[in-house]
Amino acid sequence: MTNQRNKKKGKKTKKAKRFLIAKKCRFCEAGTLDIDYKDAGALRRHLSSRGKILAARYTGTCARHQRKLADAIKRSRYMALLPYIVR
Repeated sequence: MTNQRNKKKGKKTKKAKRFLIAKKCRFCEAGTLDIDYKDAGALRRHLSSRGKILAARYTGTCARHQRKLADAIKRSRYMALLPYIVR
């Protein structure tokens, strides 16, 4: 309704501007080359509450480490160190 009212009055609606905070890759800062699939505690930080892998834009990891992180999470799920789905 509000959009229709604004259109009738001839006013333009403004979109909310979102500012993203620049995050640094945790693995690049630590200087770790390998992401270990056996370290379930470190991998759990990159999972959502439902057990899904969080996107790089939320965690701040770079593309290279995001790929390695996804592989490590998938391996640890296969080895039953991490759950596939949390209900």
